[in-house]
Amino acid sequence: MSANAETTTPTALQSTDERVTLPLTGMTCAACARRIERKLASAPGVRQANVNFATARATVEYDPQQTGVNNLIETVRAIGYDAVVAQDQAVAQADEQRDLWRRFIVAGLLSAPVLLIAMSHGRIARFNVWWINWAQLALTLPVVGYSGWPFYRGAWAALRHRAADMNTLIATGTGAAFIYSFVATVAPQLVGTDPATMPGMSAMTSAPVYFEAASVIIALILLGRLLEARARGKTSAAIKSLLGLQARTARVVRGGAEVDVPVAEVVVGDVIVVRPGEKIPVDGRVLTGASAVNEAMLTGESMPVEKRAGDEVYGATLNATGSFKFTATKIGRDTVLQQIVRLVEEAQGQRAPIARLADVISGYFTPIVICIAIATFVVWFIAAPTELRLTLALVNFVSVLIIACPCALGLATPTAVMVGTGRGAEQGILIKGGAALETAHKAQVMVLDKTGTITQGRPAVTDVLAADGVSADELLRLAASAERGSEHPLGAAIVRRANEQGMTLADATHFNALAGHGIEAEIEGRRLLLGNLRLMDERKIELHGLRAQADNFAREGKTPMFVALDGASAGVIAVADEIKPDAARAVSALKRLKLEVVMLTGDNERTARAVAQAVGIERVLAGVLPAGKAAEVKRLQAEGKIVAAVGDGINDAPMLAQADIGIALGTGTDVAIAAADITLIRGSLHSVVTALALSRSTMQIIKQNLFWAFVYNALGIPLAAGALYPFTGWLLSPIIASAAMALSSVSVVTNSLRLRRFRVGQ
Repeated sequence: MSANAETTTPTALQSTDERVTLPLTGMTCAACARRIERKLASAPGVRQANVNFATARATVEYDPQQTGVNNLIETVRAIGYDAVVAQDQAVAQADEQRDLWRRFIVAGLLSAPVLLIAMSHGRIARFNVWWINWAQLALTLPVVGYSGWPFYRGAWAALRHRAADMNTLIATGTGAAFIYSFVATVAPQLVGTDPATMPGMSAMTSAPVYFEAASVIIALILLGRLLEARARGKTSAAIKSLLGLQARTARVVRGGAEVDVPVAEVVVGDVIVVRPGEKIPVDGRVLTGASAVNEAMLTGESMPVEKRAGDEVYGATLNATGSFKFTATKIGRDTVLQQIVRLVEEAQGQRAPIARLADVISGYFTPIVICIAIATFVVWFIAAPTELRLTLALVNFVSVLIIACPCALGLATPTAVMVGTGRGAEQGILIKGGAALETAHKAQVMVLDKTGTITQGRPAVTDVLAADGVSADELLRLAASAERGSEHPLGAAIVRRANEQGMTLADATHFNALAGHGIEAEIEGRRLLLGNLRLMDERKIELHGLRAQADNFAREGKTPMFVALDGASAGVIAVADEIKPDAARAVSALKRLKLEVVMLTGDNERTARAVAQAVGIERVLAGVLPAGKAAEVKRLQAEGKIVAAVGDGINDAPMLAQADIGIALGTGTDVAIAAADITLIRGSLHSVVTALALSRSTMQIIKQNLFWAFVYNALGIPLAAGALYPFTGWLLSPIIASAAMALSSVSVVTNSLRLRRFRVGQ
């Protein structure tokens, strides 16, 4: 194994398998990506290979016992491309960009006078300048030999492996134009053209040449590559912005002194000092001090989160007010920020199912285009007037080859997936790949777990009803004093409410937990009884009107707890798992997206119905055990519906795995998140709506890209072949064809970039 390789061992792989991401250089079109992918997939020890043309990355799952990273790199190099380790990607890309610029500048400067001569339409030739073609040859030769060399080298590499790609089309087209023009300059009699018969030519001038078709096309294609690379660079802006959030240094306590060290030198267990206004360098747990931390980069919430001793803090979040010390628990690639970046990169590297059509077409496209170009040449050579047949056949042959380059087709899907997943990450939505992105927009049923998804996931006091002679505050204070030593969730909710109201609690004596019933204790000399209706009945406590009120609470999905003081009823405290503030609005938004919303819970029917009614859900499946949740989802799928499911707990993992699209709240367990296709960092139910809307917008962009890419080739090839010439006398210049080809690629990427402005409601 290379020490520099970027590898992971996700749970989805076989226990002995590993996954590596290899940045690639030298690819020019989707056919290149397809050829590298096939070669890697057939290499010994490789389980699966996926090459993304837009990201220029190969993701390979392999058995380290049979092969290694160096072998995979050699496999790529053997077919004429190159692969680098992840740390060298930025350098390799920068070098490739500079090389493109140099080649374009040479091509642009030398092609300009050649184009000027061509656009003069023979006016320069009237001066009987015999050397004009030789001048064009001298100017074009460096363009073809230097600027266009990567195209010819790529075409030769493809030919050696009995394949064809974009380089093949460009090399064949420009090569044919150059060779013809070269022969026409050096030995015009060999091309069988009499200059005297050509319009605008005299017997003193040389034969017509098409050096501009070779040089200007190369210049325009290089320009298109530069514009395309610049636009594609913006598609990874989300990852770059996330990485830019990382702190550069950390103030670490070492040897009793505070020293600033690079973040890369922090080790687990280091004690780190964070002052007001500083970024937290790595993940950890607060030791001393307190502060408010802005975690918007993780959760999207602008309100700072209070942090005290024992609380978790996360790298790249911003400390707002106080200062504190924390111990580092996760560093480097284990931090939450780096895990998010890795998830987004893996998602961008995976192919959406809709891309398969484009991949298949791209694989067969180039040979078909070459056949069409040859047929075009033959038809024009036969049908055109004798004195023009070679010229017209050549021009149209070159035009067909140039305009048909399938770059737009290859970029249509991956660029949209890149921008869509990146935009999702910026909004706290981690989508695990193009397949998940595509499936999400097809969802017909949305299954929502209740606890932790629709509700907050922890009980809270909702009502305090005191009997005559006792105030509500006094009732709550006494109950909280009795429950202070209890670990029961309902008791903890009462203590939490009292603390929130700033109450001073008393010490309980003679505390006794009554299993399944409640508690009894003595508080400030008073005997207190706190528990359910069965406890009150057993102790012969007269409840008067409290029983009816407790029934009302129960119908509302709340749990009533009765309080008795010195043998007399004192009141009732209602506790419930409160509904999230945005739950009802989110359910309404899901319905507007034409989804059937179903609530699935292990809670009792009455409580489940009360919660469902409060948020506007009609279909409720209650009393379902964890093992039965996946079965319920399967039953919905048996109805022919595509099911999306949302959950947050360990018991939700089977349900999320069974669903066509599993969505985990980031506030939940690691098991649920691992089983899900989409993870919502914010834990807000409204993020589900955002995720589905983003999926639909991304698929809409992909379909637009594919439509226009198909239309471009469907219309462009016949035009380049001269289909309109019999009716209009109009032919497509190879130069115009090359400009159109470059523009089509840039337009597809630009259309995908519209997703960067995505907002819910689009």
